[in-house]
Amino acid sequence: MPIKIPDQLPARDVLVREGVSVMDERTALRQDVRPLQIGLLNLMPNKIRTETQFARLIGASPLQVEMTLVRIGNHKAKNTPEDHLITFYQTWEEVAERKFDGFIVTGAPIELLPFEEVTYWDELTRILDWTTTHVHSSFFICWGAMAAARHFHGIPKYTLGKKAFGVFRHVNNAPTSPYLAGFSDDFAIPVSRWTEVRTADIPGDSGLELLMESDVTGPCMLSEAAGNRLYMFNHIEYDSTSLKEEFDRDRATGVPIEVPHEYFPEDDPTRRPLNRWRSHAHLLFGNWINQVYQTTPYELKEIGAVRQPAMS
Repeated sequence: MPIKIPDQLPARDVLVREGVSVMDERTALRQDVRPLQIGLLNLMPNKIRTETQFARLIGASPLQVEMTLVRIGNHKAKNTPEDHLITFYQTWEEVAERKFDGFIVTGAPIELLPFEEVTYWDELTRILDWTTTHVHSSFFICWGAMAAARHFHGIPKYTLGKKAFGVFRHVNNAPTSPYLAGFSDDFAIPVSRWTEVRTADIPGDSGLELLMESDVTGPCMLSEAAGNRLYMFNHIEYDSTSLKEEFDRDRATGVPIEVPHEYFPEDDPTRRPLNRWRSHAHLLFGNWINQVYQTTPYELKEIGAVRQPAMS
């Protein structure tokens, strides 16, 4: 089954060109199935780029998925046209009465700020609490994962001496986890952050399991069975050129930045980077959606109304 997104969303043309199956709204209405309801709280500045990245991964599922784009209500985006936000996004207040099978919270380029100094921190904490009663499974990405880990478990973040930037090898700590089905013993994942969380700060009684980590950049992904949550501290959703664009932007603005680790062939920024994480990105999101499908109630209204089965 294809992904259902608004007919005029810019991501639609990109996905069609890439061969991702996209369903128009009229066709979706004719099908007698309940599509999985996946919400995307997009905190990234270039919202069009980010929504395309996640739609690409969600749309690869054999299940029918309907993606709802959500934004913070009291925050004005600087890098996305206002008419795009009005046309395709809903504020969290506008969807707060809905139930979702899955809900993704993206990263945001504000990681050097203390959490409490983020202008929308109060609204975000309300959203995080809301996911416990209105969402079957939550998937937090990069800064969004750090924010959720802090909110739910008190895990701090630490500022790095230099940016963790590049493509780093990670190890599979939990080969039997359904989220890592099909994963290699080690694999490459893009990393782009100025902060980190540390394994030593993961509470022993939290129910958190460290699924992936790097000996260079530390914890990569945690799962929490009781809350049906995934915390991904890196950017497995990135496009092939995302790190290049960040590198070029930082150099152009005079921000000290090193050539991304093991990203350009022979560390030569003039050469085209190779995507070495695409297959594992699709595996991870496919596994997550499969777990959601197997455990979510058929009736959306039952999410949060009764105790939900934990996802392994």
